[in-house]
Amino acid sequence: MSQRRGAWAAIRHIAASDRISGLIMLGFALAGLLLANLPLTAHMFEMVAETHIAIPWTDIDLPIGHWAQDGLLTVFFLIVGLDLKQELTTGSLSNPKAAAVPMICAVGGMLVPPVIFLATTALFSRFAPPGPGLQTIASGTVVEYGAIAQGWAIPTATDIAFSLTVLALFAKALPGSIRAFLMTLATVDDLLAIVLIAVFFSSLAGWYWFVGIALCAVAWAYLVRLRKVPWIVAGLVGILAWVCMFEAGVHPTLAGVLVGLLTPSREIHGETSPRAERYHHKLQPLSALLALPIFALFATGVHFESLSLGLIVSPVVVGIVAALVIGKPVGIVVTAWVATHIGKLRLPRGLRVRDLVPASCACGIGFTVSFLIASLAYGDPELSAEARFGVLVASLVAAALSGVLLARQSKRYEAKAAAERLAAETESLTMEHATVLADGTMSVNIDAFTPEQLAELKARREAQRRAAVGAQGPEDAASARGRGFFRSVHRHRLERRRRPRRRL
Repeated sequence: MSQRRGAWAAIRHIAASDRISGLIMLGFALAGLLLANLPLTAHMFEMVAETHIAIPWTDIDLPIGHWAQDGLLTVFFLIVGLDLKQELTTGSLSNPKAAAVPMICAVGGMLVPPVIFLATTALFSRFAPPGPGLQTIASGTVVEYGAIAQGWAIPTATDIAFSLTVLALFAKALPGSIRAFLMTLATVDDLLAIVLIAVFFSSLAGWYWFVGIALCAVAWAYLVRLRKVPWIVAGLVGILAWVCMFEAGVHPTLAGVLVGLLTPSREIHGETSPRAERYHHKLQPLSALLALPIFALFATGVHFESLSLGLIVSPVVVGIVAALVIGKPVGIVVTAWVATHIGKLRLPRGLRVRDLVPASCACGIGFTVSFLIASLAYGDPELSAEARFGVLVASLVAAALSGVLLARQSKRYEAKAAAERLAAETESLTMEHATVLADGTMSVNIDAFTPEQLAELKARREAQRRAAVGAQGPEDAASARGRGFFRSVHRHRLERRRRPRRRL
């Protein structure tokens, strides 16, 4: 029993780590791309992905690849729904004034990428062969501009898990305000992506299915507020809500968001923590280590006849890369500047708009939701495959770019913190003793430094100099070192004794 508990604790620790779970998901995504294109595994992978599984007494009959997208991903959206409920009730979104800037930036970050995507693909349509209004994709197929333009929503989403993974890997010394800004922005981004999927990628069917969805919502809200939740019944209600959404033409993963938003986010029945928070922690391993990796495996598992330069310069791939890598940070930073300089809103203390550039580049990591939208936006398998490849390339480029920028920014904050600590410690090394002699003369003595203290002070000065070189550049660091040296000589003279002054 103790070994089982220890194993489960290790699994929960891995799932709670943004760094480890993000790298696992990336590994599965790359594995899917390789398995679908290696000659030895391509046929078997396709056979597994196309194997159908049906639900009895319903019209639901999906291949395994679609079950990963429409079924397993519901667990991820349930986590998103629980997070949203907690944030809206007691978290960063409960205070609209404090969350105003990241909320507005999330809107700006979703408006600019579609414009960049449409503009980039329009340039291909206007100037690239075969002619105006037509575009050639990587497979050599000629398609109309209108067909490609249907993917405008693909670069709108931000993958919060991958963004936080990049922050955990490269930005250990950044202030918490930047992480909180990114968390709030990504949470609002998820909410807007949910609205986007519900509005633009749902084909509504019979009205009676919506009555079923409403009844499931009422039943879940009642069951989850009981002192002792009957989980078998609640689970059946959740599955029934998923089936009703599927049959109604709404994307079924939104059933997870629905039940998550209806879960209590405040303590009830004398409990010490909210149920939404507890359910989130319990479901996190299932989402991070099972649902998302398997979804990434099949989402990137698209077969290409050849991974050539033509695929890299495909209008779909180039449009998505430009929209996520350039459009996302531009939309966020420009919106932040307008909100703070024209709208008179305020960023957290100590943050400036330019401090948001590295984190906004991390928002260009689309991945999970962008993969989902790519499969919904394009009915053509070739366009869908190229779009998903473009999301993967754009996410890797955005991760690499934001990683470099965040590492440099983290070093600057680390050097600044080290300099402040050094100044405080150096100040404490000066020990002054004031005494009044019998004749009324005041004597002030300064303790002499021991050789050990002198060596320590020298080592600290050298560490400060090296940190300054990394943060400021050689010229600025040399200037700062010179000023520090003369200030040290002036303040710390060995065995200095002031001339006594006799009182009048």
